[in-house]
Amino acid sequence: MKILGIGNAIVDVICKVEDNFIKQNKLTKSTMKLFFDENEFKNLLTNLKIEKTVSGGSVANSIVGISQLGDEVGFIGKVSDDEFGSKYEEGLKKENVKYFYRKKREELPTGTCLILVTPDSERTMCTFLGTAGKINENDISSDAIKKSEIIFLEGYLWDEGEPKKAFDKAIICANKVAMSLSDQFCVDRHKLDFLNLVKNKLDITFANEQEITSLIEAKNFNEVVNFSKQLNKLVIVTRGEKGAIAINGEEIVECDIKKNLKIVDLTGAGDLFAAGFLHGYTNNLSTKDCLEKGTEMSSRVIQQIGARLEI
Repeated sequence: MKILGIGNAIVDVICKVEDNFIKQNKLTKSTMKLFFDENEFKNLLTNLKIEKTVSGGSVANSIVGISQLGDEVGFIGKVSDDEFGSKYEEGLKKENVKYFYRKKREELPTGTCLILVTPDSERTMCTFLGTAGKINENDISSDAIKKSEIIFLEGYLWDEGEPKKAFDKAIICANKVAMSLSDQFCVDRHKLDFLNLVKNKLDITFANEQEITSLIEAKNFNEVVNFSKQLNKLVIVTRGEKGAIAINGEEIVECDIKKNLKIVDLTGAGDLFAAGFLHGYTNNLSTKDCLEKGTEMSSRVIQQIGARLEI
């Protein structure tokens, strides 16, 4: 198997809203807020019109993208044996993703992410992790990991306690480890742990400019480049309108964005960028071609609603 993703198994619920909805509910636009109270989360959903429901989660989105490019892939993520859990499993199987998890009835329901898309195409996420955030080392298949060329982890999944043990087990068993820093919220919450992962345990790090700047508390992008060069590992940074850059020791490769796109929804842009890049990487393409493939995939997904490419 080329790539095994390990991440939060979350059902994405996509809704279009006006900007005042974001303000009224005291949300910060373009970020992700974690909800710990199930009722508070359900109240948000009450008056919204649902556009789409998808088996999501950041790494799961990437894994589906890689599958659509023709690679053999798998995924590990925790769901409950409930309606959303069954939908989640069916959604992955439909996309030719091997699902290495046996669901059972859990105390908490399957995780849900409410994705609020405002008229400017920005997305604000409200996540109730449910049982997804309770992943532990027993949920991780060492056998599946050892049979994969690369495992791909997400910062969203990392947390003290059981998820950390799951991470550690996955990294110890892996041939190569890639990880996305996921969100500035995650970086700020787990800065020292993420820094340790990036410096000592990851072979490939995906981040956007805000995330990595925050991680190393850089004053400018030159500091990010210098930090990445010293690691002697592959660091890929997406920079919005400035395109993307890959840094591996002294090798620095850049790639521009695609122009004149009709942007509908930025959900999944980073996930599909990682999908394109990892597809290229495992198929021995040049770093430049990997960046191009990532850019092509993210350009396609932002011209539609949701984080899955409609093929």
